[in-house]
Amino acid sequence: MYVSELGITPKYFEYDMMGIIYHSHYLEWFEVGRLKLIQDLGLSYFEMEQSGYISPVQEMKVEYKRGVRYGEEVLLRTWIKQNGGVKTEYAYEVFNGEGTLCVVGTSVHYVVRCEDFKPVQFKKVFPEWYAAFEKASKS
Repeated sequence: MYVSELGITPKYFEYDMMGIIYHSHYLEWFEVGRLKLIQDLGLSYFEMEQSGYISPVQEMKVEYKRGVRYGEEVLLRTWIKQNGGVKTEYAYEVFNGEGTLCVVGTSVHYVVRCEDFKPVQFKKVFPEWYAAFEKASKS
């Protein structure tokens, strides 16, 4: 399975008054990780949008194990957990600079037409994406 990795230097505004990353920022990082994974696979979400489709979030799950503290660097790992013909599930892990697992999560996405938000069969509309996702989820 292919795992995309991204180093993140948290910004001051991402911390709360307790000196840990505010919980909602992890969701933003997941989105950045997902887009990097797509790019790593040689694909472009922008091109998907330009062709009249988007891939909105249907479900997000996040489990906080330890807060990322002020001054810690972050490693975000992203991979395709499940590649279906209609929906895709991505998985995420956030580690601090010492290699401690701090957050795990998943997100489920469908591909829909921009004009009416009707779901389409990912496998049929974007066969090259589907093939790349299949290869990445198995290798």
